[in-house]
Amino acid sequence: MHNSSMRHSFIPPYILDRIIAHGSEWQRERALETLVQVRALLPNPGPPKRQPSFTVVPKRGRPGEPRRSIHDAAQQMLLPGVLARIEGQSPIGDAAVDEAYDALGKAHACFWQVFGRDSIDNHGFPLIGTVHYGVGYENAFWNGAQMVFGDGDGEIFNRFTLSLDVVAHELAHGIIESEAGLVYLNQSGALNESLSDVFGVLVRQFSLQQTAQQADWLIGAELLTDKVNGVALRSMANPGSAYDDPLLGKDPQPGHMRDFIDTRDDNGGVHLNSGIPNHAFYLAAQALGGYAWDKAGRIWYDTLCDQKLDKDADFMAFASLTIANAVTRFGVGSSEAQAVRQAWADVGVLVR
Repeated sequence: MHNSSMRHSFIPPYILDRIIAHGSEWQRERALETLVQVRALLPNPGPPKRQPSFTVVPKRGRPGEPRRSIHDAAQQMLLPGVLARIEGQSPIGDAAVDEAYDALGKAHACFWQVFGRDSIDNHGFPLIGTVHYGVGYENAFWNGAQMVFGDGDGEIFNRFTLSLDVVAHELAHGIIESEAGLVYLNQSGALNESLSDVFGVLVRQFSLQQTAQQADWLIGAELLTDKVNGVALRSMANPGSAYDDPLLGKDPQPGHMRDFIDTRDDNGGVHLNSGIPNHAFYLAAQALGGYAWDKAGRIWYDTLCDQKLDKDADFMAFASLTIANAVTRFGVGSSEAQAVRQAWADVGVLVR
C-alpha cells in the first residue's frame, strides 16, 4: 500500500527533510520529531467523524453559529489536551489559544456568509482545535476530527496559529474530505492541497475585505521567522517565489504544466504541483476583479460540491468542471466562464 503519510499537514515533507539535512541540532531534532509523528498519523481517516467522544463541545445552536472548543496539549502529543476556551468565553490571554479561537471563527464566518455552509460538514460540526502540540512542533494538521497546531521551533517557524490562512487551510481540508473526498495522492491530492490554499486565502481576504488586486496571495506569510529569507510558504500569484533560503532551499512549486513534478515523494507531489491549480485560481480571480470570493470563489466552491467531481479527479477533469460550473452560475459565453477557461489554458492544463 502506498504510504499516505503527511496527510493534510501544512508543512511538506521535503521542507522537513531539508531542515534535517542542513539545520542546527535543535532544528534537526524538531523537524525529525515532526516528520516521525506526522508519518504516524492515520493514513486515511475518512469522512469527518461526528465529533471526538473524548472532548467537550458546545451544544448545537442555530444554524450558522460556530461551536469552537480550543484545547491545550501543553507540549505533549496527546489529543485533544485540556480544554482552554469554549464557544462564547472571553480571551484567556494565551496567544495560541486565542488566535486559534479567532481564526476558526473567521473561517466559519466566511464559509457561512459567502457560501451558506454551516461548518465542516454543513451541519454545524464542532470546530475543535489543539494548540501547544509537542515541543517546537513544526506543523499544523487536520486528522479527520479536529485541527492541531504546533508552536514552531522559534528559529525557522513561528507558531502556526499566527497565520489565519494556515488555520483556514486546515479547516478546509475537513470540508474537502466531507464534500468530495479527494484522494490525497498525485493530481487529486494536489487539488486537495490547492483547494485548501484557495479557501485559506479567501478566508483571509474576506476577513480583511480585500479585493483580488489588493491581496498578497501568500500562504503562511506569518510563519517564517526573520531568520528565513522568504515571504511565505507558498505564493499563488507566483508559485516558486515564496522563499529562497540556504536552509530551506528554494521554493520548488511549479506554476505551469510544463514544469509539473513527477515524484513519488510527498504523496506524488501534492504540496508541489498544487502550485499549478493555485495559479489558475489566482489568474481567474484577477481577471474577474473585485472580491475573489464573489465569482472565482463561488465557482470553485460549486465545483468542490459538484457530484460529478470524482475522488481521483485530475487537473483536467477539475478544470472542465470549473468551466461547467461557471456556465451554470453565470451563463454560456459569460465573461466568468471565459476567464476560468483562459486561466486553465494559461497554466497549461487546457489547450487553448
